[in-house]
Amino acid sequence: MDEPDFNLLMALDNLLAEESVAGAARRLGLSASAMSRTLARLRAVTGDPLLVRAGRVMVLTPYAQAIRERTRQAVSEAQAILRPAFSEISLPTLERTFMLRTNDGFVEAFGARLIAAAAELAPRVRLCFVPKPEKSAKPLRDGTVDLEIGVLGETGPEIRLQGLFRDRFIGVVRKGHPLIKSVTPEGFAAAAHVVASRRGIASGPVDEALAKLGLERKVSAVVASFQAALAVAISSDLVAQVPASFIMHQPDRHAALEAFELPISVEGFTVSQMWHPRSEADSAHRWLRQLINRVCRQ
Repeated sequence: MDEPDFNLLMALDNLLAEESVAGAARRLGLSASAMSRTLARLRAVTGDPLLVRAGRVMVLTPYAQAIRERTRQAVSEAQAILRPAFSEISLPTLERTFMLRTNDGFVEAFGARLIAAAAELAPRVRLCFVPKPEKSAKPLRDGTVDLEIGVLGETGPEIRLQGLFRDRFIGVVRKGHPLIKSVTPEGFAAAAHVVASRRGIASGPVDEALAKLGLERKVSAVVASFQAALAVAISSDLVAQVPASFIMHQPDRHAALEAFELPISVEGFTVSQMWHPRSEADSAHRWLRQLINRVCRQ
């Protein structure tokens, strides 16, 4: 039997991840025709169509779905073997783009310092922050992101996790807002509020804490991000709730706002960084995790 062509494994991984010949071609820097020929070779080797047309799109066969995660792990293991040990890594010459999946609040609070710290040690490294519309382990599992930063949600037993810092929600209003003179549970509930929610949900832990006191607030607006909530609060009488880290690390930017501790008991939360086990021994990835941990704890 002829020895297998292991270059096909990389092509297979990209085809299974993209579920598209054109998408896999873009990721590998190949033409669509070259990728089509590679798919034909993979079909011959595996004895399975792998990708079949369903209307206007391509879908994976049952066999392709079954081997997708095994293929990803095999490619990751091969890449880890061929990368240098952590002690041998040369940060000044390291060329790599890291995909970080996080929300706008983290970028606002820590992005500038993290980028500067990385550039000082590894000037050829690029940090690419991508949005996080929902909590899901899929981007980590399929390798489209290197790290996810945020509050732990539904991940999976294999996902690695490291707590970065504890945070809490605080109230924010415009300068001169009448509420700031006396922040009581009753006054807080009586004010109109703007809530930040990616999914458009108006209620949450604040409402649950108010309900325990027999109080209910009026939510006048729901926006998609904390930054948008601040923009509304700064130009109106609406009250916003944002993570304390979002304000404390940018005092000058929010000079027109006043922050206050919530007059109700709302539990804090831990912000963590999460990664897939395939990246555990990756020397450059480990360096980045250590850097993020240090920047967040400073």
